[in-house]
Amino acid sequence: MLKVVVSDTSCFIALTNIEELQLLHQLYGKIITTYDVVAEFGKDLPDWIEIIPPIDLQKQRMLEFHVDRGEASAIVLALEQKADLIILDDFKARKSAESLGLEITGTLGVIIKAKQNGKIDSIKPILDKLQSTNFRISDELVLEAIRIAGES
Repeated sequence: MLKVVVSDTSCFIALTNIEELQLLHQLYGKIITTYDVVAEFGKDLPDWIEIIPPIDLQKQRMLEFHVDRGEASAIVLALEQKADLIILDDFKARKSAESLGLEITGTLGVIIKAKQNGKIDSIKPILDKLQSTNFRISDELVLEAIRIAGES
């Protein structure tokens, strides 16, 4: 199990909307996030999600020129906590985090990992639920996720 995993808002929203938030806990144990992410999420989070404010607010403000506040705060927190993984879905946020040397996954990566680790039997039903929400995902990405999960 990874020691330090930081998540942005989109994964919390997507997995909550399809009633699969517990996948994060099953895969990673504790998740950390920021107060900005919690504010964007707008609901209470389970107690296995720890909220830690980033320290370098100047770096966060610089990142906010490229990504939203929650993403910027999560990226700075991941750097400060020397995170093993950060969960981001937004393309610009992923590129920013990658350029700073962070290991990245997204909501689809979490779902694929859940299948690979035996936490779920199939990703297809979860992807179907995800596509019924406002989560933006291309058909090509869905097919690629199914292929990676070995369900094609």
